[in-house]
Amino acid sequence: MKSWIAYSLLSMLFAGMTAVVAKAGLKDISSDAAVLIRTVLVLGIVFVQYLAFHRLGELSQVPGRALAWLGVSALTTALSWIFYYRAVQAGPVSQVALIDKASILVTLALAVLFLKEPLTPKMWLGGGLMLIGLLILIWK
Repeated sequence: MKSWIAYSLLSMLFAGMTAVVAKAGLKDISSDAAVLIRTVLVLGIVFVQYLAFHRLGELSQVPGRALAWLGVSALTTALSWIFYYRAVQAGPVSQVALIDKASILVTLALAVLFLKEPLTPKMWLGGGLMLIGLLILIWK
């Protein structure tokens, strides 16, 4: 198995767990407080992981363009988490998670438009089925 597939499967596993444990953690606090606490904890965990496997000096060599794109990524991540936690607090986590995972459709479109990645027939089919599933979920 290629490493990127293994990493993707692990990411899927942990992302799936995240929705349920997030809902449990929102029981007695606001969604904004939950996002703040989660973000601080994520920072600590990622920092310890980075120190275990990398040198801090590497950070001083990050190009400005990479920092800018990572800044945009941080902004979109923050907005995603803020709205996700509000949705999880207000609605059923099973439906929120299904709608949230439809973000794959946005990723596919942006990867094709901006990164010039190819869109294979299998990807068209999978994306189309996801879009149909999303429409079924949100249809009143």
